[in-house]
Amino acid sequence: MGEHKKHTEFLKQCLRYDESGGRRKLEQEIIQLQRDEHCVQRAAWLMAVLTGLALAGLAYPEILLANFPYSAPQSFVDIVYVLGVGSLISLLAFVSLGMVYRKKLDQRREECRRMVTRLLESRLGNTSATPWRERPASDASRGTVRVAGEGNASPAGFESTAQG
Repeated sequence: MGEHKKHTEFLKQCLRYDESGGRRKLEQEIIQLQRDEHCVQRAAWLMAVLTGLALAGLAYPEILLANFPYSAPQSFVDIVYVLGVGSLISLLAFVSLGMVYRKKLDQRREECRRMVTRLLESRLGNTSATPWRERPASDASRGTVRVAGEGNASPAGFESTAQG
């Protein structure tokens, strides 16, 4: 399971704690978009395989047969060309459609994040989004201890205030 799908499943699990009607609608939209995206991905793979087979069908006689244009029936060549061009056009269409579905799914995930954030804020209260920062524990220990402070939550945002 990919990271994108894992995050979506996590958000859907978090969303299940909300009893509002909007939650159910959003969850159904996410499920439908995931199905559509998966279907388009399978169709795109099929078109990629058909394009590869068409290329192989044209390359095989060209490479292995000395008199290819004269030995192969023209209808066979025409069918392979049509199959190759049609599957290539379809592949491009399915890839584009897959990108549209992914964009819609990302929008629904963002709505889901906002809804989960509102749910958590309503149940747990508003948090003070202050990350940890290191401060001296005491003069006796001369060590450092992490306390809530200002700045960002990244490890680069930590300050060492140990006296030494």
